[in-house]
Amino acid sequence: MSLPANLQTDEASPDWLNKGDNAWQLTAATLVGMQSVPGLVILYGSIVKKKWAVNSAFMALYAFAAVLVCWVGWGYQMSFGKNFIDFMGRPDVSLDEKFLLERTFVGYLPNATMIYFQFVFAAITLILIAGALLGRMNFHAWMLFVPLWLTFSYTIGAYSMWCPGGWLAKKGIIDYSGGYVIHLSSGVAGFTAAFWVSKLTIITNFRILLGAGLLWMGWTGFNGGDPYTVSVDASLAVLNTHVCTATSLLTWLFLDILFFGKPSVIGATQGMITGLVCITPAAGVVQGWAAIIMGIMSGSIPWYTMMVLHKKFWLLKQVDDTMAVFHTHAVAGSLGGILTGLFANPKLCRLFYLVDDWQHYIGFFYGLQSGRPAAGFKQLGIQLLGIVFVIGVNVVVTSLICLLIRLVVPLRLADEELQIGDDAIHGEEAYALWGDGEKFESRINSVYGAEDYHTGPKGEVQMA
Repeated sequence: MSLPANLQTDEASPDWLNKGDNAWQLTAATLVGMQSVPGLVILYGSIVKKKWAVNSAFMALYAFAAVLVCWVGWGYQMSFGKNFIDFMGRPDVSLDEKFLLERTFVGYLPNATMIYFQFVFAAITLILIAGALLGRMNFHAWMLFVPLWLTFSYTIGAYSMWCPGGWLAKKGIIDYSGGYVIHLSSGVAGFTAAFWVSKLTIITNFRILLGAGLLWMGWTGFNGGDPYTVSVDASLAVLNTHVCTATSLLTWLFLDILFFGKPSVIGATQGMITGLVCITPAAGVVQGWAAIIMGIMSGSIPWYTMMVLHKKFWLLKQVDDTMAVFHTHAVAGSLGGILTGLFANPKLCRLFYLVDDWQHYIGFFYGLQSGRPAAGFKQLGIQLLGIVFVIGVNVVVTSLICLLIRLVVPLRLADEELQIGDDAIHGEEAYALWGDGEKFESRINSVYGAEDYHTGPKGEVQMA
């Protein structure tokens, strides 16, 4: 096939373009996209009762589409464009042909590739928030929530930490692939939104494993794509990701067996997710032994907060967080950020950030080892500052968005809609081999349901 007469070869493949990097970046972005569609669509549709399967899956699908339109309309430029203020870029459209074909701000890629790659990260963040709201939030309210939260919360975190002009990026915060920007923010925002919406009944079946598997394997692109090049650091990030995740899953599983006597599918899935989340801010900047330690801690600390502390703290008991995003994303994301501040290897950091900076990007333990404890302590302080910033922004902005939406449409589904489910909201019902939970009375005897569920008058499983 010959090129058109008005298109020169060097224009289609300029000298700065690395075809291998570009091919991997597009592949990695697609893997991340598949974590959302179909990964989380399947997971959400599987973990709720039959009457909520359509609504839950549709919340994820809608968010994926809506975020893309907002992203090219203004979101990308607010996250990675020209400086507007220290924590936000200037809103602008990202559809100009000349701009799309130009080299991006980092790597040997065109802007079009970067926009696509960063879009799937933004989309999965909103879909993770949906996990805290399944079966309770009014779908019309969700339609408003997605563009508002993307605009006034996600872009602030992304610009502050990932854009070279962001204030936390200048301080040297380490967030390799979104432990803060994606997971901590979605965990805090999801929990905050659930506070304003809050209850739902959930059940589970084997389809959870299919959605969980897609989520796990898709993380290869999630962390492996962030160096923006086919590098040794990308390979390390991928391996560390899977090592930490496997260790976390096994740790959570062993704790379930040790304390409750039963291996739990939901428990193993939660352990998998906390491992993925915990390693994300550190994936390519820590050594393999550190990834194993992070896996042990991500499989035990969030387990403790979910299984023990959750039942003791009044606020946690009042908020019905469907997918436990507070524990799996906020707690695990914060844990990953702190451990990054302890274990970040300065040599690996220089491979990732491509800077010869000995004053930043050094874990506390390496600072002690090299005789620079002040630098290591400073890095740990920056990581803690990032956690405080993300929590503060998301509590305030998410609350304001929910209160604003409540003036327009109800945040919570009406009682009649809560009773009927998908048919009342969408006029559709999902196909299921079983009924609406009545075949799962044994659910109330499981590790994750014994104290939280009871059987209703019609045999359905209900929240206690």
